[in-house]
Amino acid sequence: MKFLDKFNLALFSIIILVISLIICLLSFGWLDLNLAIDGIEFLVKDEIVNNIALGGSIILIVLAIKSIFFNSFSKEKIENKEGILLENDNGKLLVSKDTIESLTNAVVKSFESAESVMTKVEVDAENHVKIYITLFVYPDAIIKELSTKLQSNVKDTIKKSLDLDVTEVNIRIKNISVKKEINIKE
Repeated sequence: MKFLDKFNLALFSIIILVISLIICLLSFGWLDLNLAIDGIEFLVKDEIVNNIALGGSIILIVLAIKSIFFNSFSKEKIENKEGILLENDNGKLLVSKDTIESLTNAVVKSFESAESVMTKVEVDAENHVKIYITLFVYPDAIIKELSTKLQSNVKDTIKKSLDLDVTEVNIRIKNISVKKEINIKE
């Protein structure tokens, strides 16, 4: 969050706090309504105070419009949430999370003991890639061996194809499926 955004948030929070306190004090009868009206009249009648209040109000309106309608995130930061931005001398390359998921699914489908797969990719601010794989496997699968090979193959494939280091490949075996046998009658 940029400094101006933090300042806006703090300023508007203080203004809302003050307004809320004044309303509470008026509601409980601890602040005289005439005193509040006299304060407002002072702001309006005195020309110097009125100009200062008007200038402050215009600044607050501009800050409010900026905070409401203009996002402080740059396009690059938004793109990084969608994937990993790689740069070299020739330009930039955005590797999306979908690309990493598709590559992971292709690796998983190359294993015969894996029936179906669901993949989720997380990329943090430092571009560390974590992959979460949910598998349905066949009954003849040796799960420990399958998971070890799968983790290794996924890391190697992504390193070769995208030149990205995967920090974690987490596998969850959701269920064991039954192989469907096709009976062909002759």
